[in-house]
Amino acid sequence: MAQVVAPRVTRQTVGAVADGAFKVLLGAAGIVGAAPLGRLLGTPAWLMAVSGAALLIGGGIEIGYTRSRPMRTYTRLMIAYDSGWALAALAGFLMARQGSGAGGEVWIGYQTAAPVLFAALLIAAAPARTTPDTRAENAAR
Repeated sequence: MAQVVAPRVTRQTVGAVADGAFKVLLGAAGIVGAAPLGRLLGTPAWLMAVSGAALLIGGGIEIGYTRSRPMRTYTRLMIAYDSGWALAALAGFLMARQGSGAGGEVWIGYQTAAPVLFAALLIAAAPARTTPDTRAENAAR
């Protein structure tokens, strides 16, 4: 009888999956609520729907690659994504505070472009290196 060895799940792996799942849920909410969210943020409904689709797809890709990409890559990409998110939110807030109607579009524009870039960089990243232990685990499956 072959013994199945489950891959080691680390806190970082759980964090990467949770980050992807959050993007998937936020993307679905953006698609479903495109019109009311667009009115709230002062953005066109189509931009909300496209942003939702980008988040949904990007989050799905993020979840799908958790086993095949190094967690170091994930960590770097998540830090870059979240740093950009904070800067886009600050820029949108400052624009709105000055009376500009484009603050929401700046923030949602970032939410449209960033998940696509994140996913593209993740796909292009080098696969995780396999050690003799992980090769044995994969062979047992």
